[in-house]
Amino acid sequence: MDSGHYTGNKLKHDSEVPDTDNAELLARAKNATKYTNGLGKNPFSGMPRDQLALITYDDSGTFTVNERRAALEESAKQEFAWRQKVVAEAEYEYNSTGKLTKFFQSVLDHYKELPLVERAQYPDNYETKLQGWIDLDFNYFTHTAEGKNKLDIESFLSNVLTGSSLFDNTTSSK
Repeated sequence: MDSGHYTGNKLKHDSEVPDTDNAELLARAKNATKYTNGLGKNPFSGMPRDQLALITYDDSGTFTVNERRAALEESAKQEFAWRQKVVAEAEYEYNSTGKLTKFFQSVLDHYKELPLVERAQYPDNYETKLQGWIDLDFNYFTHTAEGKNKLDIESFLSNVLTGSSLFDNTTSSK
């Protein structure tokens, strides 16, 4: 469903109809097509992420490409709203405490709530790295680790500068 392939086959996708006599499912597919053409509301607006993922990644033919695209866009919209909120909270946390511990916890909690198919797209060590940063409870104002895993500033900076504390580029094969 990448943009180039999707756009190149737009006429085909717009003519796609689900193999059903169910009026509700036919209407939803029609509404998804209208939405993907900028002519209506997303029929999946407000749907929970787990249900959106089931639609987005279902290539069985149960859903039209436009339905899957509309579900993907709603999922992206929800993710963007969450990211805006968590970044604002992170800025407040940093400015008031010098830390990002609650931010990392929010990111970890969010990650754990994602559908498995979406979690599989993150690096293998994502959860472990976040938990390590939470446990470190680093204060960027005082340059001290105040948590369980106390490191001296030189070790911490060395890890960051060498990339050994950052996520690698591998993704899970789960």
